[in-house]
Amino acid sequence: MMSQADIAVIGLAVMGQNLVLNLSDHGFRVAVYNRTHSVTTDFAARSPEAKLVACDSIAALCATLSVPRRVMMMVKAGPVVDELIETLLQHLEPGDIIIDGGNTLFTDSERRMRYCHTKGIRFLGMGVSGGEEGARFGPSLMPGGDVQAWPEVKAMFQAIAAKANGDPCCQWVGQGGAGHYVKMIHNGIEYGDMQLICEAYHLLHQAGGLNHDALATVFDRWNQGPLDSYLIQITRDIFTVNDTDGAPLLNKILDSAGQKGTGKWTGINALEQGIPLTLIGEAVFARYLSALKDERVTAATILSGPEHPASPEAPEALIDAVHDALYAAKIISYAQGFMLMKQAANAYNWTLNYGDIALMWRGGCIIRSQFLDNIKTAYDTTPDLQNLMLDTFFNSALKACQTGWRKAIAIAVQHGIPVPAMSAALSFYDGYRSASLPANLLQAQRDYFGAHTYERHDKPRGESFHTPWATLARTPSRSD
Repeated sequence: MMSQADIAVIGLAVMGQNLVLNLSDHGFRVAVYNRTHSVTTDFAARSPEAKLVACDSIAALCATLSVPRRVMMMVKAGPVVDELIETLLQHLEPGDIIIDGGNTLFTDSERRMRYCHTKGIRFLGMGVSGGEEGARFGPSLMPGGDVQAWPEVKAMFQAIAAKANGDPCCQWVGQGGAGHYVKMIHNGIEYGDMQLICEAYHLLHQAGGLNHDALATVFDRWNQGPLDSYLIQITRDIFTVNDTDGAPLLNKILDSAGQKGTGKWTGINALEQGIPLTLIGEAVFARYLSALKDERVTAATILSGPEHPASPEAPEALIDAVHDALYAAKIISYAQGFMLMKQAANAYNWTLNYGDIALMWRGGCIIRSQFLDNIKTAYDTTPDLQNLMLDTFFNSALKACQTGWRKAIAIAVQHGIPVPAMSAALSFYDGYRSASLPANLLQAQRDYFGAHTYERHDKPRGESFHTPWATLARTPSRSD
């Protein structure tokens, strides 16, 4: 078969199909293949204007590609990816490129890059964000893997990526699994953002009594300011949708959240790296708690909360406080995510450009928001910035929001409304800004029961001490 396609896409679910159409719109001819052949033929029949080459086998797919062959896999993460790589290797030649665009765990991408390298094949693990609309009209793309493959696909992927101020939301991330790692962090922050918005909704609806029309108006106003983001926008839209009986559709959706595991991966990696990713961890646990629907229904009839909730704030005062809590906690979420990336770069020997990462998330992806421009500016100004909260812009924003942030959480506590992510963010902020924490007592406890030793303020760091606590302890005096 005559070579005629610029790239191949394997896997024609919604994301795969929309990426193919996006590539075609930008002048690239795409060879397509799906394990169920009828999916391939139906897609080709529905897309007569697209520059497609429908293939009925992997062999035919590879045969129609120009050299070096570029094959993008858009299949479910897991063993099927390894199986597909093995099949592809039978039809590829040294110098060809395999791209995994699925939601893959970064360690799998590391392993696959090393394996493909032994076969002379260049491997890229590329995070793709934006959902079906992003895939169709401009996703955020986070490529990593074999740096030698990047020049061969750079123009193509930057052409189809979303643009932020004219810059493509697709930049080289780093070697090995760096691309999928950054996508994992993106998804963790996405979990945090969504949970924070849910908590804001819960507070305004339960404590403030705002109905769905009022909530839509509030979120529309918020979307004109510093909270401007895709998730605020779609939340506004959700509040306006009614069911066939005219009642808000949102009220009929079961309050039991699903997940695909990427937020959990972020939390696990944070534990492995020793980074306090508290907000994202709480966002993951909140989904687990929501899934205990039957238990919660039973518990609601047994466990009590505040009998006489405090009088609610005036609606505008509550709205302002919740706005500030949401904005401040969102800053903390990103600060924690960038902390974890910084630690990972050290641990995995990656060179990550944090300004470019913020740019890649500025358009096309689920967490795209206005203040990502401020994050890019912060890291462009101070590339070795220790923590995002220490940047002048974000420090000032946190200071301005602090009163409302604390007020919103106090109102939630008084009303018995759970705000795990907002409160975790505030606890982290207060802990990070504390020169002294009660870990001195914790260290004394560890030394008491396990002789784990401790350091002292008045001695050089690294010098260890142990005390025979039980021998020296005095019994407190007791009053009659």
